Amino acid sequence: MNCALLIIDFQAGLVDSAPLPGDAAAVATNINTLSTRARQAAVPVIFIQHENEDALRHGSTAWQLSAGLQVEPGDYRIGKRTPDSFLRTELQTVLAEHDVKHVVVCGYATEFCVDTTVRRAAANGYGVTIAADAHTTHDKPHADAARIREHHNATLSNIRSFGPKIAAVSTDAIDFRSLARPRC
Repeated sequence: MNCALLIIDFQAGLVDSAPLPGDAAAVATNINTLSTRARQAAVPVIFIQHENEDALRHGSTAWQLSAGLQVEPGDYRIGKRTPDSFLRTELQTVLAEHDVKHVVVCGYATEFCVDTTVRRAAANGYGVTIAADAHTTHDKPHADAARIREHHNATLSNIRSFGPKIAAVSTDAIDFRSLARPRC
């Protein structure tokens, strides 16, 4: 089974300035662990960057990937303008070029772009592993970042109607080299 790692919107203007999202440093460390493991297993690493005409203008300092991320020249970068990393982007083409059947998803923001991309990937027929401890968001009036992440890990991994399995798995349990397992 071919896999890809999708790192969503972990950008300077979203995760590097105060107030920081929940567990930002730990999430960045986990994302780097995943990207290192993915590269070692020859799994495509795809950075997805949100852009708009305001705070995340393409090329601006805020639009850049977080300074805490380890990025390599062979990694892919895909721009998007909606919470859906597939909508009007080249993501589907890149995944098809690598015959990807399963994606591992991490990044920012749990309840928006991570959630939407996980659902869309499953709807498109991909198996999905959510790196349960490698996505985050900012605290909201109704719940802090940790509760939002916990809620989405539980909710998304219980959706069965798409067909492909969605699983929330800790970074330590994601093994890109074990291609026979649904966790990558």
